[in-house]
Amino acid sequence: MVEFIYGLLENVGFLHPLHPAATHIPMGLVMGALIFRMAAVFTSMKDLARTGYRCAVVGLLGLPPTAILGWMDWQHRYGGEWEFLIGLKMVLALTLLVILILIVALDDPETPKPDLRSLLYFLGLLNAIGLGFSGGELIYG
Repeated sequence: MVEFIYGLLENVGFLHPLHPAATHIPMGLVMGALIFRMAAVFTSMKDLARTGYRCAVVGLLGLPPTAILGWMDWQHRYGGEWEFLIGLKMVLALTLLVILILIVALDDPETPKPDLRSLLYFLGLLNAIGLGFSGGELIYG
């Protein structure tokens, strides 16, 4: 199925991997979620916590398609060959999925404070940084 999809894309002249463009959705939203959350926690603009929470929700929704496209690119471009950075990215993607699920399930965006729920937003950012760095290392060495 993967080769069929890439074959169709190649027939119309599209030769690029699919995963890199999709990564901007969850990664950007995770970063935005933290920025809005911290702005709400440390200022009087408490409404921004809802925006941060919504960023986390949309980031969670964007994570599975991004991971699927990453898996497809790995199968197509690397033949599914196993290496450390691929494994690391899989672990980090699953970790980010858990972090975002915890944020969505446990956060109360109506009362933002510097607590363990806010720490989850920061952990999400650290995870996104790890995903981006390992992806860059994988492609650019």
